[in-house]
Amino acid sequence: MLPIIDRPLIQYAVDEAIQAGCDTLIFITNRYKHAVADYFDKAYELEQKLERAGKTEQLELVRHVLPNGVRAVFVTQAEALGLGHAVLCAKEIVGDEPFAVLLPDDLIYNRGDGALKQMTDLNASTGASVIAVEDVPHEQTASYGIVATDAFDGSHGRISAIVEKPKPEDAPSDLAVVGRYVLSPKIFELLEATGTGAGGEIQLTDAIAQLLKSEPVDAYRFEGRRFDCGTHLGLVEATIRFALNSKKLAKPARQKLQEMLAEDD
Repeated sequence: MLPIIDRPLIQYAVDEAIQAGCDTLIFITNRYKHAVADYFDKAYELEQKLERAGKTEQLELVRHVLPNGVRAVFVTQAEALGLGHAVLCAKEIVGDEPFAVLLPDDLIYNRGDGALKQMTDLNASTGASVIAVEDVPHEQTASYGIVATDAFDGSHGRISAIVEKPKPEDAPSDLAVVGRYVLSPKIFELLEATGTGAGGEIQLTDAIAQLLKSEPVDAYRFEGRRFDCGTHLGLVEATIRFALNSKKLAKPARQKLQEMLAEDD
């Protein structure tokens, strides 16, 4: 729910999912945290107040959190047992069809199609599951899931192996998994059979490693820039980038940045 300019991170993920064609959004939440569900709930009183005050810009923001035809479903994860367990919580709603997983902390900026739209287009053409990747410094591989590919043709390649947070000396490549996935529904049965892995959690990476044995999975180097908004620096970088891309804020934001940098000198 942390804001980037005038919207929370979760809204950027929702917009990206909707652009990719998703019409059912499943939010896996902590039972003690209701802010996400409250945000997507219709606020009739607030809308009426804004309308009476003539605040049309703010009213449009409130009314278009979710467009018509898109529904939100909220599922409680009783225990924080890892990303794999969180994905498994969505099984009954997803059913037997391909689906996407987005981690809102990974905010991906792009002037064209969002990262997930790029990935669903690839999935539609190949039928394979797709995992977003980016190159990271070799010494940082222990912070990511890392993939190896048989070949990389332009922006994508078929994954031959995936390892969760390997030490640099054990890493099969420098291609790191980031928070976007388009997955086959078979992943659910594999997650159910997956024991705890790194950190004592059910790792999605372990289930994907099993999926590789029976179905194709592609790594996709997306167009765009990822901001790790799970860190303070990532939040600052994302805020600056989105401010500079705003028609309203670009000029004054650039001026303020220049003034601040001049003061530091």
